[in-house]
Amino acid sequence: QVQLEESGGGSVQAGGSLRLSCTVSKYSFGRYCMAWFRQAPGKEREGVAYIGGGGDTDIRPSVEGRFTASRDVDRNMVFLQMNSLKPEDTAMYYCAADRFCGRWGRLDFPYWGQGTQVTVSS
Repeated sequence: QVQLEESGGGSVQAGGSLRLSCTVSKYSFGRYCMAWFRQAPGKEREGVAYIGGGGDTDIRPSVEGRFTASRDVDRNMVFLQMNSLKPEDTAMYYCAADRFCGRWGRLDFPYWGQGTQVTVSS
C-alpha cells in the first residue's frame, strides 16, 4: 500500500509562489510514476505534472514555464514549485502514484493523497 500526503497549499495573491510537497510512504517509490493533479470547483480533475521513474517530467502546457515538478528519492518526496500564480490556478491539488505514467491526463492512478488547497486571489 502506498500512502501519499500533500502539504504546502495556501492562499496567495496573483504573481506569488507556492511549493507543494508530497510525502510518499512506499519504499523504493523512486521507480514509480508520480503525478500532480488539480481540480477546481465545478471542473474536472486535470493533470498538472508527471514525473516518470527515470526523473523525466511532463508539464501541462498552460503552466509550463511557471510550474516545475521534481522528486527527492532519498527523502521519499515529490514537489511542485508554482511561480507566477494566476487566479485560474486556484484548485485542490493532489499527488498520485502508479507503477507507470501511461497516457497523459488519465485519472486511474491507484494511489492518491487527500489534496491541498491552493487559492490565488487577483
